[in-house]
Amino acid sequence: MRQSMQKLIHADELLCHQTPETFATISHADTSWTEKLWSSLFARDGSIQVDIGLGKYHNRNVMDMFAGVSRGKEQLTVRASRQLDLDGERIGVGPLDYEVIEPLRKVRWVLQENDVVPLRFDLTVTGVLPPFLEQKDAQREPQGFRVQSDLLRYHQASTVSGEIWLDGERIEVRDEEWFGFRDHSWGVRMDVGEPAPDVFKPQRLDGDFILTWSPMWMQRPDGSSYEIHHYLQWVDGAVTYFSGFENLPDGTQRPLQGLRDDLKYDPDNRRLLGGTLTFDAGWGETRTLEIEPVSDTGFHLGTGLYFGFKGQRHGQWQGPEHLDGERYADVSDSDTAREVHQLRDCVIRCREGDAVGYGIFESMVIGEHPRYGMTKETSFL
Repeated sequence: MRQSMQKLIHADELLCHQTPETFATISHADTSWTEKLWSSLFARDGSIQVDIGLGKYHNRNVMDMFAGVSRGKEQLTVRASRQLDLDGERIGVGPLDYEVIEPLRKVRWVLQENDVVPLRFDLTVTGVLPPFLEQKDAQREPQGFRVQSDLLRYHQASTVSGEIWLDGERIEVRDEEWFGFRDHSWGVRMDVGEPAPDVFKPQRLDGDFILTWSPMWMQRPDGSSYEIHHYLQWVDGAVTYFSGFENLPDGTQRPLQGLRDDLKYDPDNRRLLGGTLTFDAGWGETRTLEIEPVSDTGFHLGTGLYFGFKGQRHGQWQGPEHLDGERYADVSDSDTAREVHQLRDCVIRCREGDAVGYGIFESMVIGEHPRYGMTKETSFL
């Protein structure tokens, strides 16, 4: 008979327990609990970008994934979902697998040939800086008392090597020509599954909302490097969450206190067009970075199920095995952008004084924002 309270898995052999539970069980019963891996990897000239995500939802008994490519204005995505406890040891779903080669430095993503899109890859991601924690994202719901976010995340600036096969063509990926970022997060997360039908849930589009998240790796003329990272959530005139740091090669993190931006967005599809980010560095000091997009569109995360996509959501039960995906010819089109959502991983070039580098800029600008030239009538998720 299966023991109903505990179940042993291979990780239980390691000396890293922190609760009187096995690794098959977490200490939180919320069905929004998620452990997620993400990467956005790109050619430095902006010609092609690979986005990958893997989510483990212990209390939903689900693991899901997405993997895709943005090239020019086209985007291809494959998604898969499976029943978690049928193979609790595997860090992978459907055609996608993840391997830790060297903890906190080097990982590997492998996407096998699939029947959905003509894409496969074998990519090794190697950190050029240590991984850095962000401030814990702890937020209560704006109406009510439930903790809607209790999440910890680290990310890492990295080079990329390996191979991509797209439409039968092999693309060699070299560390000196590619860059990217990966992250790993765990905890109670917003927008997992459908909202419970008998629970009040305010409509996000009824208010004004800004989200920006961006790691930016910078290199000086002498070859030394550092990172500026921030994550901002702003709701109806108030900052509800901010995390900002200068991250240094020795692992030191110097906190940033706030952010003022002077950015431009395309009013039609709300894509970043460039501008400046000015950070409050404390004691009257500021730091200003110039940013500009490199690629034509960036990878739209709606197809990865962020904020839902065609009736699917993160962590949703879709049976023991599920596989689907699609190919868009032009995600810059305004109607298509509304289908794949405005949140995207936009590849950017960055400059601070004589230091230059690369970053990923994620943004959502919902509602009416006159300083960006955006009206409520043109708003979309």
